[in-house]
Amino acid sequence: MSFIPFFVGIVFIGIHFLANVLLPSERIKRMKWFSFSGGLAVSYIFIYLLPTLHQEQAAIEEPYRRLTMESEIYFIGLIGVVVFLGIQIIIRQNYVSHTSSFWSAITFYALYNALVSYTVLSFEVSGIQAIFYCFAIGLHFIAVAQDMWREFPEEYNKYGRYVLAVGIVAGWVLALTTDFRPLFKSIIFAFVAGAMIFTVFKHELPGEKHIHFPTFGLAVILYSALTMSLKFFFEW
Repeated sequence: MSFIPFFVGIVFIGIHFLANVLLPSERIKRMKWFSFSGGLAVSYIFIYLLPTLHQEQAAIEEPYRRLTMESEIYFIGLIGVVVFLGIQIIIRQNYVSHTSSFWSAITFYALYNALVSYTVLSFEVSGIQAIFYCFAIGLHFIAVAQDMWREFPEEYNKYGRYVLAVGIVAGWVLALTTDFRPLFKSIIFAFVAGAMIFTVFKHELPGEKHIHFPTFGLAVILYSALTMSLKFFFEW
């Protein structure tokens, strides 16, 4: 068993325990950090996530040629977006108490963490490729955890980070101990991809009034150039 899945799992867990200290406290520096992180996340979506969705769609068309069209996997991704948006709306309704809102949100994102952790660790990537892609996911986790900590600081430090860490561990263990059918793995990946697209644009990308565009653009250029170069030279 490769050491990398264990290393990645530990890093993901550590991120949730240190969410309140990983980012600079000064607002301008924090917005630059989110701009950089958002640039990486957007690049990850367009350079890796969407092409992989295309590959997963092609993979299920081969054995199920008579039963498939050209958009089933993309439709599952759309369901991921709709489900996550709907749950966010329900959590933030006025009639939901602060405590109920926290527990609903933290349970929801623990499940999200489990699915993301499973997806990242179950796909057959290794070495530099695994570290490179997991770096983008790690920054994404930092943004989501920071958002939760800012909204529920006391509850997050007391309970939330442990619940989110349990989600990581659950996905980690599931990836290391199970081997689902390729079709089921593709469905999970597509749902997570849709959910991730939603959370990136909601939690990770600053609004137009707060984004530091040069930092955002630099992150997009660097991550896209590196990813495309590594794909070309190493046939990722």
